[in-house]
This record gives sequence, structure tokens and C-alpha cells, in this order.
Amino acid sequence: MLPILLISPIAQTTPTPPPPEEIVIPQEIRPLPGRLDSVPVFNSNSPEKVINEGILLSTFPSAGKKNPEAHLNFPFNGRFDVFAHHVFGAPSSSPLADNLRSLYVGIILHNPGKKPVTVSVLQGASYLSQPDAPFIELPSFALNTENNVYAGPGSRVMSDVLRGLRQNNFPQQIVIAPGKYQMLQNAPIPVQGLTPPLNGRSTYARLRSNGTLYIASLATPARTNTDGTERAPTIEEWRNILDNGELSTPRDIPPTPLDQPGLRKYGRVAGVARGSYWRALLTDNPKTRFLTIPQPGQVISYGLSTLHGGTLGTNQIQSAPMLVRYPDTAYVAHGNYGVQYNLKLPLYNNTKNVQTVSLSIQTPLKEDQLSKKGLRFFATPARPTFFRGTVRVTYRDDLGKAQSSYIHLVQKRGQPGESLVALPIRPGQRRLVEVNFLYPPDATPPQVLTIQTLDGTKPPIPSIQPNPINQ
Repeated sequence: MLPILLISPIAQTTPTPPPPEEIVIPQEIRPLPGRLDSVPVFNSNSPEKVINEGILLSTFPSAGKKNPEAHLNFPFNGRFDVFAHHVFGAPSSSPLADNLRSLYVGIILHNPGKKPVTVSVLQGASYLSQPDAPFIELPSFALNTENNVYAGPGSRVMSDVLRGLRQNNFPQQIVIAPGKYQMLQNAPIPVQGLTPPLNGRSTYARLRSNGTLYIASLATPARTNTDGTERAPTIEEWRNILDNGELSTPRDIPPTPLDQPGLRKYGRVAGVARGSYWRALLTDNPKTRFLTIPQPGQVISYGLSTLHGGTLGTNQIQSAPMLVRYPDTAYVAHGNYGVQYNLKLPLYNNTKNVQTVSLSIQTPLKEDQLSKKGLRFFATPARPTFFRGTVRVTYRDDLGKAQSSYIHLVQKRGQPGESLVALPIRPGQRRLVEVNFLYPPDATPPQVLTIQTLDGTKPPIPSIQPNPINQ
């Protein structure tokens, strides 16, 4: 007798969901002019989820250290940035889960020289996911005039730094005596009372030193006072982890080699990246000082944070190269977290009529070479959030008065995005518009900056215009 094959009626009647509907916007995609500067960035983002005590990133020399492979021997001097983004959610088997003690993240500085070193904190901010900046649902477009619109600590940190702020928990200056150590940060990631017990912290600081120093980020559980309350680790306790500790485990998934085809694991960053600022003047070509607006109804776009496997047909990789890194972490700083994009657009109307030009940031579907004659979007954006952060748009109005808007954007995968600004430009007139933002953590590249000249019959790709704020 043949075996009877039972087929679930659910399997028979459940249809395969149709693929999401796509729209293609015909437009010219250009590589972004300019380049990253050479400012080194201490970039501590692996392991993203920290479970055990240890070294997250050390640029100290390996000599005299118990685990020399954990130290990358990179000295800082002059301008540099510090970025750290880690999540704490200890499983029950971890020592850190004992009574749900907080995880402390310490960033330690060392002066190896014979003269004092002064470190100036130019801007800086650090926030927790809970309670400082929870991942709440926000509209895709919101004016952020008062700096009170954010979703996630990365979004909030980058908005502060964009505004040139220095949080009170960062001193204006740190003086490190010869051969001594000082803490730039000694801050908890608490989970007590949270359901689930999961929390994260994002930190970004711009600094300048007048001498050589080394930096390390370290993780350890909170220490306990005799009355059972928590206390921060002392600098001596941090130094013990630095000298005798090993790299924090478990490690993140190793990256795919950059030249390997197929599916790609980008990996998390742990090392020193080169570049914290991308300044660009968007013009017709390097010999001109203006950007001719598109013809009415036409669109041009410039890639933002393009990366390996996602250049959108420009063949331009904007990811910051790594000066030093651990071998199981990202080959380059994919995503450019914390990098400031300063984009100037001297728009020029070469037609005989007044034209209205709209600027927007968009999140198209990632492609390396375009499969269609334009960028692909979803008619209904997908669920994953690919960008959440504040953008500043600056220009002069018709009276010559400076106008500036801070706009918080939340964009899903495949979302065209709303208008940042729509400006009328007279025949033969030039109008300078400046767009600034720091690429936020928890975002997924690439994006594009899009310029569209309206033809009067179609709405702009974006459909909302913010009210400018006088400066």
C-alpha cells in the first residue's frame, strides 16, 4: 500500500503574498562631490551587544598588556572624534545579570609623554535608550526647532552635536598629567526595572588635544557598595581591565571580504576610522560655481553614505577607511555613523520663467548598479526604519534674511521622503541652500539628496514644506 500523504489545508489555501509594489522615479544619480577629511575617529561599535566584561576597543600599545592582541597601538594628537554605541542585555548565565546590575562603559585617556596634555571637548553628548531617548513612533517629518524630537539615543546625540552643543557631563577641558590616566566617560547602562532588561547608550564627542594620547573603551559591571547600591568603577579598576582584560565576548559576526560576491555581512566597526566630515559644493562640474536646476518635472540625486554593494550606479564608496581595526570587525566604517555631511547647493535658474525647486532626502532600495532607469521605491514603504535623524536646512529668503529649519526625518526602506524646502528661483537668479546632518547610528545606508524642479502639474516627490525659523 502506498503511504498516504497528508497535506495541511492551511498550506493548500494560504496564498503566497505578492511582492511589494515598486515605483521607479526616473532621475539622474550623481556621485557626491568632495571627500572625507582626515580627522581620526575612535569608533567603538563591536560587539554592539555587550554581555561580558572586557575591552571593547583599545588603541594603546600592546607592550606590557596581558592580551596584546586586544590593543591596536594608534596614538591621537590634535583633532579627533570619539564614537561609542553599545547595547546591554545580559542573559541569565552572565555575571552581569546578577541582580540586574548596570553595565558601565568607560572611555579612558592616557598621556604617555613627559608634559601635561590638555584635551578640549568641543562638542559632545551621550544618551541612553531608556529613559533618555526611547525608540518611539514618530511621523516621517517633524520640525525639531526646540531639539526635543528624537527616536533612539543616536538620533538625539547627533542632533545635539549638529547644534554645536556640549552636554554638561562632559567637561570643557581635561588635563592629563605626564604618564597619567583620565576618564572621558564613566557611565552606566542600567536595565533594572526595564521589560525586557535591555538598554543602550550612544556617545559622540569632538575633541582636540595638544599632545599625544591613547584611548580605550571598556565594559564592566557596576561595583556594589556595602549597602547594596551601585557605584561606578574607579580609574584603578578600569586600568586593571585595560592591562589584564581581554576583548569582550561573544564577538559579532565577522564581515564578508569586500571583494567577495554574493550576500554580504558588513560587520560592526571597532577601530579608528579616517574622516568625520564630508564638505561638498554641488555644482555642474568642478569648473563652475553653480548648480543648474533640473528642467521642470525633472529630478537629479546625489548619493549619501554610499557603500560597497550600494553605490546606486555611481561607483562611489563614501565609507570611511579604517586606519586600524580588529580582524573580526568591519573592513571600513560602513554607514559613516557620526560623519557630518555639509552640502552647499548654489542653485541657478537658467530658464526664462520662475521655477520652484524642492529638496528632499530619500531612502531608495539599495542597489550597486541600477536595474531600472532611476531609483526604486516601494509604493508602500517597508516596515524597517532605515533613517531617523535631524537635518538642518539653511538659505536666505527673498529679503536676504537667513532662514534655518531643523527637521527630524524618519524613513522606512524604500521611502521617497518629504520636502525639506521648496524655493522659488527667478530667471537668472542663484540661491544658495545648505544641508547639514550627522549620519545617525541605527540608520541603514544609502540615502540620496534629491533636487526636483516642479512642473506645476505634479506635486513634488515631497509634499510638505516646513516653516523656516529665523536665526
